[in-house]
Amino acid sequence: MALVRASHRLRSLLVIAVVVICSIAAVTWALDAAKKYGLIGPVQVPSQYRALVLSAAERCPAIPADILAAQIAAESSWDPLAQSSAGAQGIAQFMPAVWAQAGIDANGDGKTDIWDPHDAIPSAALFNCHNRKLVKSVSGNRLKNTLAAYNAGYGAVRRYDGIPPYPETQNYVERVLEDSKSISW
Repeated sequence: MALVRASHRLRSLLVIAVVVICSIAAVTWALDAAKKYGLIGPVQVPSQYRALVLSAAERCPAIPADILAAQIAAESSWDPLAQSSAGAQGIAQFMPAVWAQAGIDANGDGKTDIWDPHDAIPSAALFNCHNRKLVKSVSGNRLKNTLAAYNAGYGAVRRYDGIPPYPETQNYVERVLEDSKSISW
């Protein structure tokens, strides 16, 4: 009888050990995948955009390059062909009507192209400065209000006298600020 109990305990311990080992392997795999795809850990600025982001940030000194990089990562995960369900387009996720007003031909090729990162990223930097001026008189942190204006529009920031009570916008502002602390160039 004692031998049977010991055998059952040994099997139970063996099953528990296998479950624990499999669980550790699954968590390790998930963390590695999340890091690989930029879901956790430092935000990686792709090498082809590093100089462009640094140069674009000079167009709006009030918004540091780390913030601009985190913003682009939050907007599109560096995908120049990104399209949102709301209609935002390109690496900087401009709505077409906003692009018509804010887009610039930063690369000098004669076209103002929402899909070209060399136009869109500098346009995003300038648009940040434009929004910063538009929310100057709004209560609260000016940088946070500027980011909220990029996401929800300056009208919403003015209407609510600060970051609008939209979970998407509140999460966006916090994500950009948090990610900017760990940008990997």
